[in-house]
Amino acid sequence: MAETFFQVVVRYTVQSGEIDAVLALLGEMAAATRTEEANLGYEFFQGAEDPAQIVILERYRDAAGFAAHRDYEHFQRIGVSQIIPRLAGRAVQTFENATES
Repeated sequence: MAETFFQVVVRYTVQSGEIDAVLALLGEMAAATRTEEANLGYEFFQGAEDPAQIVILERYRDAAGFAAHRDYEHFQRIGVSQIIPRLAGRAVQTFENATES
């Protein structure tokens, strides 16, 4: 039986001097996002060669779950208002996937 999910890959380039703040805010974002009904996982990673590069891997039950994530208060308060202004660049990719269970 296949398990279907919606994968989101986000790439950040953090502005100089903002890395520690963004990492702390991502910790808050991760904790809040993991409580969302449709969220199946939220992890973030800092670049080993370039610490200003951050990759976020988010997994939701479906595209509607990801859309709902963007409407949550914590996404607006932490992500939009506090993290995005500290970035030099941002890319978001979405994927639909199925794996064997």
